[in-house]
Amino acid sequence: MRRVCFTLQVKPDRLEEYRRRHVHVWPDMLRALRAAGWHDYQLFLRDDGLLVGTLLTEDLAAAQAAMDATEVSARWEAEMADFFISGRHLVVLDEVFNLEHQLGALQ
Repeated sequence: MRRVCFTLQVKPDRLEEYRRRHVHVWPDMLRALRAAGWHDYQLFLRDDGLLVGTLLTEDLAAAQAAMDATEVSARWEAEMADFFISGRHLVVLDEVFNLEHQLGALQ
């Protein structure tokens, strides 16, 4: 599995509501994410609205496509769209260091 890290920008005036919406994500959304191949999915939010997400997946494009094909994702996206600056376009970050990989290379 590959670890993916991405960023989004939440509108500063929507931070508290964004946090509230993620306290209890819809159960059918949670199940859809898992079924689509999103594992160990976590979101971190900075006070200026920078949102950083991480997940494990075999294939990010396939996992995203599988979610895009679900009705629950369409409903969730419609409800969450106004929270983001410049839409919901993930900016995937390149991994530049991995401790486990480098330690493994030493053995």
